[in-house]
Amino acid sequence: MKTNRIAKGLVALSAALALAACGTSLGSIADVGATTSSGTTSSAVATTATDGSYTIHAQADDVDYDASTAKAIALGSGNVEITEPGTYILTGTLSNGQVIVNCSAEGKVRIVLSNASITNSSGAAIDVRAADEVVVVLAEGTSNSLTDGSGYDTSGEDAADAALFSMADLTIGGTGSLIVTGNTADGIASKDGLVILGGTITVKAADDGIRGKDYLVIQDGTLDVTSAQDGLKSTNETDAQYGDIVISGGTVTVNAGDDGAHAEGDLAITGGTVTIAKSSEGLEGHTITIAGGSTSVTSSDDGVNASSGTGSTSGGGGGGGMADDGSSLLISGGTLTVNAGGDGLDSNGSITISGGTTTVAGPTGNGNGSLDSNAGITYTGGTLIAAGSAGMAEAPDSGNYVQANVSAPAGATIEVRSGDTVIATYTTVKAVANVVVASDHIVSGQSYTVTVNGSTTATVTAGQATGGGMGGGPRG
Repeated sequence: MKTNRIAKGLVALSAALALAACGTSLGSIADVGATTSSGTTSSAVATTATDGSYTIHAQADDVDYDASTAKAIALGSGNVEITEPGTYILTGTLSNGQVIVNCSAEGKVRIVLSNASITNSSGAAIDVRAADEVVVVLAEGTSNSLTDGSGYDTSGEDAADAALFSMADLTIGGTGSLIVTGNTADGIASKDGLVILGGTITVKAADDGIRGKDYLVIQDGTLDVTSAQDGLKSTNETDAQYGDIVISGGTVTVNAGDDGAHAEGDLAITGGTVTIAKSSEGLEGHTITIAGGSTSVTSSDDGVNASSGTGSTSGGGGGGGMADDGSSLLISGGTLTVNAGGDGLDSNGSITISGGTTTVAGPTGNGNGSLDSNAGITYTGGTLIAAGSAGMAEAPDSGNYVQANVSAPAGATIEVRSGDTVIATYTTVKAVANVVVASDHIVSGQSYTVTVNGSTTATVTAGQATGGGMGGGPRG
């Protein structure tokens, strides 16, 4: 069974973020101020982290460079091939060609895009075939673009399948802007690790938007991703230590035809602003951790789905009786808002809520629920409001929560009251038949009233489930 690598590191997240040091656990990303050197066009912050079994490749000074010692390349006609480590500043327009990195020597290859536009009708715009590590710097005040062709062959094991493609560890940073258009498959892809430190990056892709095979780490920047399939993705499913996505800062917006963010391993959001504006399933991974930041998910199916990814049946679409596959959803901080057509929060294992503010607008159909777990829901802190259908309604196993069947149209105001004191207020975004509210201000065993538009709908006892027969605790 895969261990919960990211979640363990998040226990001391606040302290870790204050350390300017390397060697923190994956998910406990240390912010290190980058030094400034002559000619530097970016002062982005870098990340170094480890989970004890591998180290995130990015370093604090990756995006810094000395322009006086860099090699300037004016793009024009024909391909550009880079065969040695060093810093290369690219300017101008390459209308039908590519930048190829084929470097067998150790050391970083730093590509500075400074008002560079590269289009290749028959393959990737930047194709990193071999390198120790590659850094793409978006120079300050510049606008850059990378566009690949449509319909080129991506079938080989090492074939380029993105407009910006790398066989090596890839870092992207700086303060400039970059538009990436992947007309055949992905927008940005690395067959190793991928770290984004900054920049304003817009990606449009015929398949996945941004993909890092071993891991995808987003620490800063403004990202706008539109993809026919998954928006953000980490795909290593053969090595249990990899396949992770970590977002610790920046502003990320995703419009995806399939999953907003899909990790074959674990997925953690510890900071930043993440908006999954359109998706089939919003967030998916084995262990999903929400520990900070502001996350908003809109999905036609499940909003947040923790599953093993090994073909086990999801708990959605029927609920109880499903086996615990060892996956988990952990919410300990930040703000999470979900509007889901299927299950709102769904785990094929357990759900644990210990902090933060979580609001779920769940399904209207009775085949799914706002909350859906195969191994129970543990609530120990924070605020939870989950509203949706009643047929598969689930509540925490025990504790400081109330659950009530209601009849509330879209736009209605639902309140939980203790006498004249309002404990929680929620304005519905769609019709609601059942609501669950968990709060530190609710006391198990005490009586509360639930009102809809000011009229009392139910009087309930905290800690007692009232729903479509699914109740609190494990289903079965």
